Amino acid sequence: MLLLNQQEILRSVTLEQVMDQVEEAYRIVDRGDFQMPDRLTVEHQGNTFCYMPCLHGDTAAVKILSLSPKNPARGLPYIRGIMLLSDGDSGQTLALLDGGFLTALRTGAVGGVGMRHFSRPDCHSVGVVGAGTQGFYQALYACHARDIQQIYLLDRRPVEDAYVQRLRDTLAAYGKAPQITVCANDRELLEHSDIVVTATTSAQPVLSDDENLLRGKCFVGVGSARPDMRELPDAIWPLVERVYVEDPFACQESGDLALPLANGLLEMDRVAYIGALLNGPAHALPKAGETTFFKSVGIGVLDLCVSQLIYQRAVELGLGQTVDL
Repeated sequence: MLLLNQQEILRSVTLEQVMDQVEEAYRIVDRGDFQMPDRLTVEHQGNTFCYMPCLHGDTAAVKILSLSPKNPARGLPYIRGIMLLSDGDSGQTLALLDGGFLTALRTGAVGGVGMRHFSRPDCHSVGVVGAGTQGFYQALYACHARDIQQIYLLDRRPVEDAYVQRLRDTLAAYGKAPQITVCANDRELLEHSDIVVTATTSAQPVLSDDENLLRGKCFVGVGSARPDMRELPDAIWPLVERVYVEDPFACQESGDLALPLANGLLEMDRVAYIGALLNGPAHALPKAGETTFFKSVGIGVLDLCVSQLIYQRAVELGLGQTVDL
């Protein structure tokens, strides 16, 4: 069995490779060429424990995560866990990966894929609401999906200088040097951003309910992973022709979709699937003034495909530690 930590995972793949693999995972979802039971979640003392199994081809995987809202105040990651990759024929354990970091890496890639397909190529600014681990990787991938010159950050807590400097240093390591601005409020962020990513666990919309501020932007939602969480305001719905999601389950799991559907602000015939888009004929990118929305809640086949790529690349490059159980 190969053990892969955060540093070894980063050394094994490029961000572009991970985005390409996420796109392939969405094509697999559209073809139905996989088995993925509904994720099992257990709530305990405000924490959520998730068990996400998946099988595709000759590979089986299960990701085990804990989501602990009190952890950031303790100086610990909000998301922690492991990813177990196995041979689908023999059942042999192939690899054990850092599941929290895998989630951050593939969720960042999900956001990057959303920007690739639902933002204009001439977008040069991105606003990220939620300056945590997820927000960090959304900003990083944004600079690989588009020629980003300006990053705007917003969080309900003050964004620390150390966070901004770490983001600046990481981007510099990739040859990127956008200007980074910490915003005082969401209106400032919306006024300056072509692309807006929400990466929070908020129960209330984190953006102003003002069509004039929302119009003409690409929105990517990667937070709001439960029915009681919501990031986007009602004013988004008159502006978007349709919302793209990963699978029908997203409409039940995320409050950003479940609540508008229940309240009649969104109809199911305006919900479309990114896998069908990718498997179909070439599609036109948005035009100036068009508002788009891509919502992700994460699915097991994404983790399987990305961890499969990481494992294959790590073996080729001789990375990781081999252990016997």
